[in-house]
Amino acid sequence: MLAACATTRIEPSAPRAPNAAPAAAASIPSAAVTPQGVLVDGAMSMLGHPYRFGGAAPGGFDCSGLVLYAAARAGIPLPRTAHEQLHAGTPIRRSELRTGDLVFMHLAHKQLHVGIVIDGDRFIHAPAAGGVVRIDSLNSMPYARGFVSARRIVPAP
Repeated sequence: MLAACATTRIEPSAPRAPNAAPAAAASIPSAAVTPQGVLVDGAMSMLGHPYRFGGAAPGGFDCSGLVLYAAARAGIPLPRTAHEQLHAGTPIRRSELRTGDLVFMHLAHKQLHVGIVIDGDRFIHAPAAGGVVRIDSLNSMPYARGFVSARRIVPAP
């Protein structure tokens, strides 16, 4: 069973100050009046926080920990691991992605990776050891090739 998103253990370290949000984040309007907006805003507030195996709180996140943290802030109950999150909500096609949906992919050195959709192209995630919470394009490699599934965890209004 997958305990978290990484296949190697990273020892805890003292939290470091998060980096400034990338320029791409500045173009994302806040939509916090909806559960999807609160979910995305919760994850966005963690931009720059370091990846930490098993982390699910400010100071360090793994991929499913970031999703769990942001969902909890939005009042959305989710299980802890990416594998368990893969079965939450409702499956959707990639062409149906909306803000707040979860995307799952297989990446090198990871059994399963999860992120939160910002818009039709971008998602926020905690990528891997040595990385930080960041925004990437679903259409860039390795994410486009590794795409496995998507789930809607907040029903449409």
